[in-house]
Amino acid sequence: MIIVVALGGNALLKRGEPLDFENQRENARIAAAAIARIAREHDVVVTHGNGPQVGFLALQSHAYRDAPPAPLDILGAESEGMIGYIIEQELRNAMPDRSIATLLTQVEVLPDDSAFNRPTKPIGPIYDKAVAGRIRRERGWTFAGEGNLFRRVVASPEPRRILEIDAINTLVGSGTLVICAGGGGIPVVDTAGEGLRGIEAVVDKDLTAALLGAQIGAQRLLLLTDVSAVWAGWGTPHARAIRGGAPEHIRQFPFEDGSMGPKVEAACRFAETTGGEAGIGALEDAAAILAHLRGTVVNEATRQLTYHLPGEA
Repeated sequence: MIIVVALGGNALLKRGEPLDFENQRENARIAAAAIARIAREHDVVVTHGNGPQVGFLALQSHAYRDAPPAPLDILGAESEGMIGYIIEQELRNAMPDRSIATLLTQVEVLPDDSAFNRPTKPIGPIYDKAVAGRIRRERGWTFAGEGNLFRRVVASPEPRRILEIDAINTLVGSGTLVICAGGGGIPVVDTAGEGLRGIEAVVDKDLTAALLGAQIGAQRLLLLTDVSAVWAGWGTPHARAIRGGAPEHIRQFPFEDGSMGPKVEAACRFAETTGGEAGIGALEDAAAILAHLRGTVVNEATRQLTYHLPGEA
């Protein structure tokens, strides 16, 4: 069975942790152990988030005054290489006899995507109101938040085409565990007469993971994050962890654009386009999600919405 594993940002950096490489390496070691348990029995393709890392690289780039700041597509490529290296090394340590490769991946988007008019994708660290205001004036960045906490947001256009899909299929066919499309892939547009060029955006990695799964013939998609399941009524006294349902069941609930929303939409798209199954849940529960013991499972064959018992998710 072919399984796409999409690691959330918490795979390398947990909430509130400083953005240093020792933290990221330790978290990658934990992620590699969870992936290895699955990869010993299945063909696995790994993708990952890059929000904290690409935001950090953007700050570094803007701090250097002797050259123009690097655009987000370049920073996305840097983060793919950096994060892929860390994950690949920890996977090799966990599975020294397995063939593993990290592939820089370009993802085509449309230049007139409506997302460019409404930035929603959070990247980088969290700022207080005063600091966010100063950076907004100095750099022209867009911020979103509430109260006194703000984070930079950028456009997140729809992934349309994975340019390296043939190479990915070749590697998977040879038994190689592939790490690709990190951070949603490097966003590029196909320009009339000028070929491909990068564009200032960050593609949502979960939506790219759904597209990737469909294009490589995956039977399962695992969207791993730092919450145990998808919750209906999150933040209310009536919140319940969803065990499973069809896409039409799951879509009836509202989910935040910058948080659970893209994961739910990616799971639904994968189930609808492939007839396969998508699971959402905690990184450490990856094998249990596959076995329907933990997390939330989205499958078109499910006839009704079901919920976990309290404390079960």
